[in-house]
Amino acid sequence: MKGIIFNLLEQVVSEEYDEKTWEALLDGAKLDGAYTAVGSYPDEDLLALVGAASTALGTPADDVVRWFGRKAMPLMVQRYPQFFEGHESTRPFLLSLNDIIHPEVRKLFPGAYAPSFIFDESVPGKLSLSYVSQRNLCPFAEGLIDGAADHFGETVTIEHSECQRRGGANCVLVCTFEPKGSD
Repeated sequence: MKGIIFNLLEQVVSEEYDEKTWEALLDGAKLDGAYTAVGSYPDEDLLALVGAASTALGTPADDVVRWFGRKAMPLMVQRYPQFFEGHESTRPFLLSLNDIIHPEVRKLFPGAYAPSFIFDESVPGKLSLSYVSQRNLCPFAEGLIDGAADHFGETVTIEHSECQRRGGANCVLVCTFEPKGSD
């Protein structure tokens, strides 16, 4: 996993809590925390940090990962505004992941592994994303989708209809988007 993920996690934790909390998570995970954005680190490091946060907060690990994804999105908007330009809403932004955003991520971070998505727009008003990843970080994808919807001033409902962790071939996230404040 590229260090940029760890850098984002450190920034989110430090901003939401404080730097001492980040240090406590590193201690709890038995990690030194020296992550460079372009460096590659074991996925287990992220899982250890999530486990430490889950224990400290008394919160399920998936909720921690989802929270991180949602809170990381505004930081990505600041760091990589070019990925968000030209999109008026969450749906077209998500549809650009495979063809525009993830190839650019691989250029910025050589050797980066990014998941792929199979999109299904056949149901009116819904966008179905089959999340294809060896990491099984579907809660992170959910959090990023939530964060993207926040950025575009929308509310998203995500139905996790199929999951690799429950024996599915892929994780399927069925999204419905509404402008904030609409009922």
